[in-house]
Amino acid sequence: MAAKKMYESFPKRLVDEVQRWGAMKQTGVSLRYMMEFGSTPTLRNLLISAQFLHKELPIRIARRAIELDSLPYGLFQKPAVLKVRDWYLDSFRDLRSFSEIKDTSDELEFTQMIKMIKVRHNNVVPTMALGVQQLKKSLDPKIDYEDLDEIHQFLDRFYMSRIGIRMLIGQHVALHDPNPPDCVGYIHTKMSPVEVARIASEDARSICLREYGSAPDVNIYGDPNFSFPYVPPHLHLMVFELVKNSLRAVQERFMDSDKVAPPIRIIVADGIEDVTIKASVLSFDISHWMPLEILNMLFVSDEGGGIPRSGLPRIFTYLYSTAKNPLDEQSDLGTANVATMAGYGYGLPISRLYARYFGGDMQIISMEGYGTDAYLHLSRLGDSQEPLP
Repeated sequence: MAAKKMYESFPKRLVDEVQRWGAMKQTGVSLRYMMEFGSTPTLRNLLISAQFLHKELPIRIARRAIELDSLPYGLFQKPAVLKVRDWYLDSFRDLRSFSEIKDTSDELEFTQMIKMIKVRHNNVVPTMALGVQQLKKSLDPKIDYEDLDEIHQFLDRFYMSRIGIRMLIGQHVALHDPNPPDCVGYIHTKMSPVEVARIASEDARSICLREYGSAPDVNIYGDPNFSFPYVPPHLHLMVFELVKNSLRAVQERFMDSDKVAPPIRIIVADGIEDVTIKASVLSFDISHWMPLEILNMLFVSDEGGGIPRSGLPRIFTYLYSTAKNPLDEQSDLGTANVATMAGYGYGLPISRLYARYFGGDMQIISMEGYGTDAYLHLSRLGDSQEPLP
C-alpha cells in the first residue's frame, strides 16, 4: 500500500493549521539569555517561559512536519519516516489543543505535557536513521550519495531543529527541579570539560569493551579546574561519539597485532573566546575516524591510520558508513536506541550540529597513512543565537 501524504491521512483542519503555523517566524535564544533568565526561576518567570514555548514549539514542530511530508527520492514514504512524521503531528496537536496559559496551575500542567512530548521524540534520531537506511536499500547501488544534497540539507535542518526543541523543553522542565550548585536548568555555569570528557570517555570505553572484549586507554590532559558555562549533556554526546569512533579505529587496527594498542589522547585547552577540543585520529577509513574538540581546546589523538582525501567529503554526510548498520537487525523501532560502536552514519554530522547550536563548529584535517586532527570549537561567550532552520 502506498504511503499517504499528510492531507490524505489527517483531518483538513489539522493540516491547514500545521501549514499556517509552519509559515510563522521562529524566535531564537542564546545560551547566555537562557542562563540569565533561568537564574531566577520565579513563578512569574516560569509562566513567561511556558507562554513562550506554547507559541514557539508549534511553529518549530509544524515546520518539520511539513518537510517530513515532502522529502525527495521517496524518503517521505519510508515507514520509519512516516512514524516520525506522525510523532510530530501528534505533538503539534497536543500543543495546539492546550488552552491559553494564564496561571501557575496551567503552567504546571503544560510542563507535564511538554515533558511527555520530549519522551515521545526520544527515538527520533535512530528512527530517522532507519528511514535513511530504508531509502539506501531502494536506491541504485551505484548512486553517489554526495549527489543527494537535498537529503543532507534536510537532515541538517531537521536534526538542528530537534536539538533546539529538546533544549528549550529540557531547560524549562529542569527549572522546576532543585538545581545542583552552579546549575541553571540544563546549563552548568562552571562546567569542567576535563571532567565531562573523562565521563564520556569511560562510557565509550565500556561500549568498546562490550563489543571487542578490550579497549585502548584514554588519557586526558588539561586543567581540571578550568570551567565555563555550557550544557554538559551536549558536550558529553560530542565527546562520547568522537572517542567511540577513535576507540573503534585503534581497536580494529591493532586487534591482530602483537603491539599494544596505543592510548587515545584528549587535550583540553582554554582560549580567550573559544574552548577548543582537538581530536587527532589515525584511522584506516573514514568510518574509523574520531574527532574531538570543544570550547577552548580539547585535543583527541589516536593511532588509526588517517582518512583518504577522497573520503573527506563524505564524513559529514548521513548516507555513508562502512560499518554494518545495527538497525538492519532490528525489526522493532522502539529498540533502536541501543548504543553501538558504529554503523548509523550520523554520529559525526550530528556532533557538528551540536557544536554549531551555540555558535561553535567542527573542523577536520587529515593525513592519510598517519592520522586525523579534529577541532571542535565552542563559543565561550554564549551570545550566539540559535541557528534556526
